[in-house]
Amino acid sequence: MGPLHGVKILEVAGIGPGPFAAMMLSDMGAEVLRIDRAQNVRGPDSKAVPDVLARGRRSVALDLKHPEGLETLLRLVDEADGLIEGFRPGVMERLGAGPDVCLARNPKLVFGRMTGWGQEGPIAHSAGHDINYIALAGALEPIGTRGGKPIPPLNLVGDFGGGGMFLAFGMVCAVLEARTSGKGQVVDAAMVDGAATLMGFFRGLTEMGGWREERGTNLLDTGAHFYDTYETSDGRYISVGSIEPQFYAELIEKAGLEGEELPHQMARDDWPAMKQRMETIFKSKTRDEWCELMEGSDVCFAPVLSMSEAPKHPHNVHRGTFVEVDGFMQPAPAPRFSRTQPVLPGPAARPGEHTDDALADWGFSANDLAKLREAKAIA
Repeated sequence: MGPLHGVKILEVAGIGPGPFAAMMLSDMGAEVLRIDRAQNVRGPDSKAVPDVLARGRRSVALDLKHPEGLETLLRLVDEADGLIEGFRPGVMERLGAGPDVCLARNPKLVFGRMTGWGQEGPIAHSAGHDINYIALAGALEPIGTRGGKPIPPLNLVGDFGGGGMFLAFGMVCAVLEARTSGKGQVVDAAMVDGAATLMGFFRGLTEMGGWREERGTNLLDTGAHFYDTYETSDGRYISVGSIEPQFYAELIEKAGLEGEELPHQMARDDWPAMKQRMETIFKSKTRDEWCELMEGSDVCFAPVLSMSEAPKHPHNVHRGTFVEVDGFMQPAPAPRFSRTQPVLPGPAARPGEHTDDALADWGFSANDLAKLREAKAIA
């Protein structure tokens, strides 16, 4: 049932990193109950929701601005191990469900807060998005090619890597601690903090003199000819990452350069010329021809696959890296466990789809539900 089986988490529905954290916890077996807005409820005949981040958990629709809707949430808090929310600082307090209120009702509760800038600081209340948070963290500026501008790496570094994943990690840490101390706490997960943490390796390299601030001139930022992507003759791309000398030697051999007098691998001044040479070489064959020659070798090679191609690659098929849920292809839960392997997640729920069943499972009687529906506190 997954390593987090038995853990109960409330997710006050939001966008991006909050749902991602909830998905990770749910994938690992936690019972995550999503609290959707009553206003978002659609009819029972509405189409399935192709939202990967919302998979694997039930949805209850509450009107948190209604006194009885708020009290319903607080009754759920009484039974929960944790709650996660992704509003700007102060919103949950204004609703009447801030950490002081919730922890007073349930002293063991872990109250997880997901924001871009954090709960405090000069710009904590300002709007922002992934691109802004990683910019302030120093994580955006190094990403790009030489002479070009910074390139946002989708919203992987802020929203998901530096945001949702850190929130999920923080929730598990705090829930474990609460089981020994008997005390809950607030987890303040800020994307700017998480993105800064992800840059720790590069800050270390800089301190050691191994990283230049000029974009696109370093080992891992497309500066090196042996760590980059290259276009092939059919307009597709391959990737090479032949950093270690023995792997670089195999790249040179399979690229047809063995025996030539070449500059030392780490001679930075020669990287641009070697890159031009590699561009010409890789454009001489199709992507599939390079796969036949290099895939499975120690070149450190892989074809650059599109999202539609990746699930079909034999290695991903063998591992079950992707799964189809309710007709939608998506990544399988990760990581893998030898004993408490997570089950295949269910499809994303429509807002309010499980209001009655879920509330009943969390201790609400049929009479409670009738009163709440009559008051329009639930939908």
